[in-house]
Amino acid sequence: MNIFVILICLFVALAVLIPLLEKYQSKMGLEGATKYSKYIWPLVMVSIVVQLIYVLMN
Repeated sequence: MNIFVILICLFVALAVLIPLLEKYQSKMGLEGATKYSKYIWPLVMVSIVVQLIYVLMN
């Protein structure tokens, strides 16, 4: 049952994000992409730590 909830959430996110990315892709240049790219690795690390804590608690 959980896999269906995850799949539905992923499809909804894709249905929302793809039109938004296509709409604003031309407005974001290379400087905009580099501005947001510096946040990706810290967010990945935070999500890994949160997932590790979640696994250890259960």
